Amino acid sequence: MKLTRISLWHVPLTSHTAYYMADGKTCDTVETVVVALETDTGLTGWGEVCPIPHYLPAYARGVAPAVQEMAPVLLGADPVGPEALMTKLDKHLQGHVYAKSALDIALWDLTGQAANLPLHALLGGRRAETMPLYHSITCVAPDEMARIAQTAYQSGMRQFQVKLGADGDWQADVARLRKVREAVGDGPLVYGDWNCGATSLDASRVGRAVADLDIMLEQPCATIEDCARVRDATGLPMKLDENAHDTASLLAGHAQGCMDAVALKLSKFGGLSATRRARDLCLHLGAKMCIEDTWGSDITTAALLHLGASTDPARVLNVCDLSGYVAPRLAPDGPTRDQGRIAPPDGPGLGIQPDKDVLGPPDLVLD
Repeated sequence: MKLTRISLWHVPLTSHTAYYMADGKTCDTVETVVVALETDTGLTGWGEVCPIPHYLPAYARGVAPAVQEMAPVLLGADPVGPEALMTKLDKHLQGHVYAKSALDIALWDLTGQAANLPLHALLGGRRAETMPLYHSITCVAPDEMARIAQTAYQSGMRQFQVKLGADGDWQADVARLRKVREAVGDGPLVYGDWNCGATSLDASRVGRAVADLDIMLEQPCATIEDCARVRDATGLPMKLDENAHDTASLLAGHAQGCMDAVALKLSKFGGLSATRRARDLCLHLGAKMCIEDTWGSDITTAALLHLGASTDPARVLNVCDLSGYVAPRLAPDGPTRDQGRIAPPDGPGLGIQPDKDVLGPPDLVLD
C-alpha cells in the first residue's frame, strides 16, 4: 500500500455554548483542520487537529504549510505501522507536533482498515465497553454554572470541569465551585480549571476556601512549579493539562508531586503514537488520565475514544466527546454520549466515515 494523495480542509466549528476561560481564552467558533490520506488500494485514512487560540504554541493555519513540508516523505510511503513513518517525519521536520497529530491519526486509521480491526484492538486491546465523560462548564455567573451542572447531572453526567478565572475574581471562583458542588451533591467529581490563568496566590486562596469540599484543582498556573506550590498550600489533588505535553513534562509533574491526574491530549503529544507512549508512562507513574484532545469534532473524538478503551479502566479518569460540544458534526456515524458515558466506534480503523458534503471542496490537495 502506498500513499498517493493528501487532502486538507479548514472547517469552522461553532460551540453550542461559548466557553469562557481564564486569561481571555475562549472557545466560540474555532477552526479545525481535517486531513485525508488516500492510497493506491482505495482506502482513505482521516485525521483531525483543532488548536484552541492562545492555548498552546499551535494554530490551525500552521497545519497546511507543515503538511506541505512533509508531503515528499508521505507521498509514496507505506502507511501501515504509523510509528515507522512518523519517525521519518520527525527527522524531516522537527517539532510541529500538532500538525503531525492529524497525520498520525490518519495513518492509524489506514492501519486499522488494512488489518480490518478497530483501533483499540491495535492500541492494546479493548479494556472497557464504555468510558466516563466529564462535562465542561463555561466560566459565567456562579448560579448559571450551577444550573448547567444540574442539567448535565440529570442527563447522567457524573464528572464536572468548572472553568474558573474569566473575571479575575477569586471569591467568585470560590462561589462557582461551592454552587456546582451543591448542585450535583456528594460523590460526583468536581474540579476547577484555570487553564494556567491564575497566580499561585489567588489559586491558593480559592483552594483553601473550598478545602472542606471534595474538590480537585486543574492547572491553575503556567508552570509545574507554581502548580505544585498551590497543591502544597491547599492540600487538594491536582490535575495537570497545559504543562503535560511530552515525557520530560510528565516526569517533572510526577517529581513535583502535582500530577494526581493528567490530561493526555492527542495534539499536544503529536497523535495516537506519542500519546500511547505517554499513556504507558502514566501507567507506571501512577497518575489517573483524562484521555482527550484540545478541541475538535468526530474524527479526533473517535481517535481518543479508541485509546481510552484500550487503557486500564481503573486508570482512566475520563474521556471527552468533543464532537458533542460543537456543530457541524463531521461524521454522521460518530459516537454520542449516553448517560454520561461513551463507547468507541466498532468498525475498522477509526470506525467512522466523514461526510464530504459537510467538508466541501478541500483547501489543499497534494499528489
